[in-house]
Amino acid sequence: MSIIIGLLIPLLGTMLGSAFVFFMKKDMSPRLQKSLLGFASGVMVAASVWSLLIPSMEMVEESGRWSVVPAAIGFLLGMGFLLMIDELTPHLHIGTDKPEGPRSKLSRTAMLALAVTIHNLPEGMAVGVVFAGAENGAAGLSLASALAVSIGIAIQNVPEGAIISMPMRAAGNSKWKSFVIGSLSGAVEPLGGLAVVLLASLMTPVLPYMLAFAAGAMFYVVVEELIPEANEGEHSNLSTIGFAIGFVLMMMLDVVLG
Repeated sequence: MSIIIGLLIPLLGTMLGSAFVFFMKKDMSPRLQKSLLGFASGVMVAASVWSLLIPSMEMVEESGRWSVVPAAIGFLLGMGFLLMIDELTPHLHIGTDKPEGPRSKLSRTAMLALAVTIHNLPEGMAVGVVFAGAENGAAGLSLASALAVSIGIAIQNVPEGAIISMPMRAAGNSKWKSFVIGSLSGAVEPLGGLAVVLLASLMTPVLPYMLAFAAGAMFYVVVEELIPEANEGEHSNLSTIGFAIGFVLMMMLDVVLG
């Protein structure tokens, strides 16, 4: 039961952020959007390091200096996996008119949805693999630390949900449609997390690789999407401040709850 609740917490964060569309009359200001993008980046980087990469190495610490190998391999595989999906899936990022990936006849809404799915998949994987590790008694992982990751992802999903729903409202969609689409953008997270939990229970020996794999996937999203968007144009200093706040908050959550 605790795993199900943990997997659903990030979705609640996305829904809360998407609900901003009912209270904000205007489009999100560039200053606020950059601050939130930086914040989300900070949370994801801290979660990747403290909750995924470090536990990955701690699980095989008896290997001595070679304990870094599973983390290194898993991290690179995670980066490569997201790169492959990014190249093979037609998608469109919010705020741009140029689709990425192969040519497609998909609608703009469908390509926006695919972009969000690519973005949220590694977050769901991260939550799922940490809970799987805690359930299997992995070194350095507990249900409390898994809950910290879930809460941290949920916190960064609040601005993420708003960043998705607010532009859709500004584009002429109704408040309810914008809210529903924004909320559904986070549905892939509990589904991806559950799939990883079920897979990890059958593949305990490769759990260190799976932890690092999720970290690599999250880093890809940060480096490829969040940070470039946050530093485009003016007010990039706000994204830097947001990154620092998000990083420190996630780090403290992991240490205090872990």
